[in-house]
Amino acid sequence: MPRVNRTVALSLLIVCSLVFLLFQLYYYRKYVGKQTGPHILNPAGHLTTSQVQWQTVKTFLALAQRFRLPLFLADTIALSLLSQDALRQQDLLVREPHCSFLCTGRPVTSFALQANRWKYDTGYGYQQPGFLLAAEQKGFELMELRGEDPRLASLDTLSGEQIPLHFLFRLHNYVIQVVFLYERSGNYLWHGPLRLQADMDRSFAPFKLLDYGYHSGAYDRPELILTVLDGLDVRVPRNVSSFVAQQKHARFLECRYREARNFLQLYPDDSSVVAVDFRRKAKTLLHLAARTLTQLGVPFWLSSGTCLGWFRQCNIISYSRDVDIGIFIKDYRPDIIAAFRKAGLSLKHKFGKVEDSLELSFLSDDIKLDIFFFYEDADVWNGGTQAKSGRKFKYIFPRFSLCWAEFLELKVRVPCETLDYVMANYGTTWNIPVTSWDWKTSPSNVQENGVWPVSEWEEVIQVY
Repeated sequence: MPRVNRTVALSLLIVCSLVFLLFQLYYYRKYVGKQTGPHILNPAGHLTTSQVQWQTVKTFLALAQRFRLPLFLADTIALSLLSQDALRQQDLLVREPHCSFLCTGRPVTSFALQANRWKYDTGYGYQQPGFLLAAEQKGFELMELRGEDPRLASLDTLSGEQIPLHFLFRLHNYVIQVVFLYERSGNYLWHGPLRLQADMDRSFAPFKLLDYGYHSGAYDRPELILTVLDGLDVRVPRNVSSFVAQQKHARFLECRYREARNFLQLYPDDSSVVAVDFRRKAKTLLHLAARTLTQLGVPFWLSSGTCLGWFRQCNIISYSRDVDIGIFIKDYRPDIIAAFRKAGLSLKHKFGKVEDSLELSFLSDDIKLDIFFFYEDADVWNGGTQAKSGRKFKYIFPRFSLCWAEFLELKVRVPCETLDYVMANYGTTWNIPVTSWDWKTSPSNVQENGVWPVSEWEEVIQVY
């Protein structure tokens, strides 16, 4: 067997090594060297789940920037990782070698878009076809979820135009949710629920992990800033903690227009001059109350007859002659009375005390604003007091949470369990108008609660 020349063998080894080194250099420059931001590799040199997630978000945000779509980060876990200090250290974040914010450990990231920034293209039948086509070319799969536009629904028109509510983009089994936020007449932003049609793929996304869509939601309009997270330009709410707090309590209930229309067909609304004038004044008063309490940071909800009017007929009950709201006693502030007086209202009466059965009543333009304070112990209840006798009354409600709603062009809270709340107060016949009402005996949930001691009357019974 002929002996191999050592020089030839050494030359072959050198050539092979050079070829291998050149290949490594080419691969690095083409597939790795062009990447910016974090590079997270496992010990074997493969991309980790976090790196795949970061690359997916990077690709998607680059598309959004190309088509001038001002998406902002709405992912609750990612936002909860942020702080004002982190936002101030943008340069540090650019050099940060880890995916610290966008890689949340979940296979989904949520962004939001104000819907008026989504371009219409009537020639295609849907919006911004260029962006969707470009996303498809990048390998994204799309699930588009649409629903009726509630802004077009009313007592006269029940059907609305179909609008996009949620887009789900999937790449490498990783999902990006885009939530569409629509402007509503109460000067707030709204998103619709995410409801799958029967023919949709229920394995397309981890739907239970999505931050948005289980319910409709309502939000104050956030101020956005552009920052750098994990090496990527990302818009975020300036007040991150406020936005995250809103998201936790954003559930929104639409007015039940169909049921209200049926009710008004049976019991037509009063269109007299007196009734129209009352509804106008009541709307003005409710807006004034909302502004005053919002400035104080005191949450409230529609209660009693005002809540019944929203739930039953999407309007003020014209024969109720007042506006009713509820406030939990834990949210009471001693400057509430002064704030309403400063807003131009006069105090009509003050019954009870902070520890027991507090009730305030104000007057504006001959319309009364009743504020009932609710207590939580073994029961949830508010109190009432008869001025001439000192008798106390207690109105017991099932426990309830609060949702947002729109009423008289205003974003207000209502009990989420509205039917239970209304039935507690008005019984099973709540859907039948009752024009004669005695607050001491008519409510289904009223019970006597003793008598105020005469020695306390000066404090607990104040009539102006």
